[in-house]
Amino acid sequence: MRMTRFLCAASCALLCTAASPVRADAFRVGRLLCLSSPRVGLVLGSAQSLRCTFFYARRPPRQYIYEGRIRRVGLDLGVTWAGTLSWAVFAKNSRIGPATLRGSYVGASGNVAFGPGLGANVLIGGSRRSVMLQPLSIERSIGINLAAGVTNLTLGPRGRR
Repeated sequence: MRMTRFLCAASCALLCTAASPVRADAFRVGRLLCLSSPRVGLVLGSAQSLRCTFFYARRPPRQYIYEGRIRRVGLDLGVTWAGTLSWAVFAKNSRIGPATLRGSYVGASGNVAFGPGLGANVLIGGSRRSVMLQPLSIERSIGINLAAGVTNLTLGPRGRR
């Protein structure tokens, strides 16, 4: 019963956030797509690695690679295989470079999976507040999982591979 209420409240918050207009001084500059590693929920939290690509939408189109880590604290039960997360990216100016999205983003998230699964992340933060990720991202995954809690996403430069 509590989980149902929490999920309903989280859904309403997500809809309100998604419907709210982005500040007038920011404009959309591209999309951030992250591929996640498998995750095992540890009851009180989890962590997973991300490989992210920022697709710059201006001329000429460019791609910048980031490595990230997403940590969740809260209820997290189950196992998910690799998945994807996607955000629209907004910036105050058009000077976008390879390290522009570096930073830490914090917010709430919820995931449900029984076979194919969906999740939502509401994250705010970023690099010197000059870049914003669309507050709502949709996460696709496959597994058996139930998760809800506080989420921290950290994006950094691509490591050596």
